[in-house]
Amino acid sequence: MKKILLTLSIMLLLSGFSAAFAQKIAVVDVQAVVNKSAQVAELKKEQKAKMADLEKWLETVRADVNKQQTAEGKEKLLKKYNSEFAKKKETIAKEYKTKLSAIDKSITETITSKAKSLGYDMVISKSMVIMGGDDITAEVQKIVK
Repeated sequence: MKKILLTLSIMLLLSGFSAAFAQKIAVVDVQAVVNKSAQVAELKKEQKAKMADLEKWLETVRADVNKQQTAEGKEKLLKKYNSEFAKKKETIAKEYKTKLSAIDKSITETITSKAKSLGYDMVISKSMVIMGGDDITAEVQKIVK
């Protein structure tokens, strides 16, 4: 009886492995998809503009601080501007993170949708795969915004 149970267990285990190996696996070069994304390009452009604006603001701040006659006045003004700078920088970083997260979610959903439509059971990042899987990067790049 034990031999029969053991034999059945081994057969079930092996049939489970063969089913796992029968899965259709796709690979995607996520970095290439991200680099091709118009959303990412727009976000980078927007971020660069915000940083340029912040730099202009800093130039104005420096000029304002230099106008101060006393060291005490300069120090007081620097404190005020440092606080403002920290808030501005934090706001820019939060906005960037939020938008980047939304883009990441969108790209992941696009990859998932395309893979499912092509009949794949699993998608793995190409950077994690040495060999195997069908590369669907080009198909995904065509539909990523």
